[in-house]
Amino acid sequence: MKKILVIEDDPTISQNVKTALEAEGFEVLTVFDGLLAERLLKKNELNCVVLDIDLPGKNGYDVCRDFRKTNTTTPVIMLTAFDDLDDKVQGFDCGADDYLTKPFYMKELILRIQVLLKRNHAGKTENGNESVVAGDIVIHPAQKKVMRQNQEIILTPREYQILLRLVQAKGELVLKKSLIEEIWGSSFDANTNTIEVYINFLRKKIDKPFGKDSIKTKIGFGYFFDDK
Repeated sequence: MKKILVIEDDPTISQNVKTALEAEGFEVLTVFDGLLAERLLKKNELNCVVLDIDLPGKNGYDVCRDFRKTNTTTPVIMLTAFDDLDDKVQGFDCGADDYLTKPFYMKELILRIQVLLKRNHAGKTENGNESVVAGDIVIHPAQKKVMRQNQEIILTPREYQILLRLVQAKGELVLKKSLIEEIWGSSFDANTNTIEVYINFLRKKIDKPFGKDSIKTKIGFGYFFDDK
């Protein structure tokens, strides 16, 4: 049975989510405080985390950021009362995999969890321990580690996913819409500039310190990785 931790300080929402997920066959743990949540995150083997942003003790952004220091694979869905792009970017930058704005339909939450669980399982079975090399960049999928010119580059989970997808395309164009659907899911609004924000994050970490221009944009279409 897959185990999900719901971190939500509104008791009604928490109970409703717990009931809906248990009806789908999940084992559900609930907690109402960010600091208490960190204890459960350390003690339990989890398949997914549903995380509210506005929490007592420690907010969801900080909980997610600290969780990602030791766990880069367990999917995290953030819940928020605000549908603002800056909030979403901050959530993704902390390591969230998806974002759901309140109020939401339980069916949508369940569908998003199922998509993330499926994607996470597929990610564990692909690549294995085989390194991915593109020019002077070496990616170690098993450790989620990225090296360039023998220097480790620290990326957020979202940045890592985008870079790996571009590198695996071996110089072929990756359409913006396809990239968003593969990494954020089909429910994410492809018309936002979130992907551009992340491409800029990547360029600042991957290219700029090394005097490179590897991540290219084909305006109106998408992106490709040039390892020359």
